[in-house]
Amino acid sequence: MPSLPAPRTPGAYRIALVCLGNICRSPMAHVVLADRVAAAGLDDRVTVVSSGTGDWHIGNPMDRRAAALLSSEGYDPSAHRAQQVRATWFAECDVLLAMDSTNLADLRELAGAELEPDRVRLYGEFDPAEPGADVPDPYYGGDDGFGTVLAMVERTSGVLVDALGDLDLG
Repeated sequence: MPSLPAPRTPGAYRIALVCLGNICRSPMAHVVLADRVAAAGLDDRVTVVSSGTGDWHIGNPMDRRAAALLSSEGYDPSAHRAQQVRATWFAECDVLLAMDSTNLADLRELAGAELEPDRVRLYGEFDPAEPGADVPDPYYGGDDGFGTVLAMVERTSGVLVDALGDLDLG
C-alpha cells in the first residue's frame, strides 16, 4: 500500500483532491473521503478539500448526475461549490491528489519550483483494484460513468483512510 507524506503541521492533515472543473470526480471523491474520515474518527485532524485546475465552474454546485448518485447512496453532496486550485495550496496542503494524469501534469506545472513530488500525486496510486489508474471523466458520458467513478472513489477512500491512520496525527 502506498503511503502519504508526513503532515506539515503536527496533529493535522490537509488533503486536496483535484480534477478539471471540480464538479464531478474530485467533489465525488471529496464527499466520500470526508464521510470515511468522519467514520474513522479523524475529522478533527483531517481536512478534505477539492478543486479544479480550470476556472469555468467556480461557485457552481456539483454536477446534478454526480449529486443524485451520491444522494442515492447515502452521501450528502449539497455543500459543494466548485473552486479552482490556488498556488498557495502547495504549501498549505499535505498532499494534492490529481484525478488523472493530465490533472497531475497541470498541478506539477502550476507548482513549478515549489513542487514537492511526494506531495503532488495521482489519486489512482491508492486504488487497490487498479493501482495508478486515471479516474475517468464522466461529464460527457452517460450515468454509468458516474457509477464507475463512485466505485473507484469508494474503494480508494478506504485505502486513503488506512494511510491516514498510519500517520502520527496525535
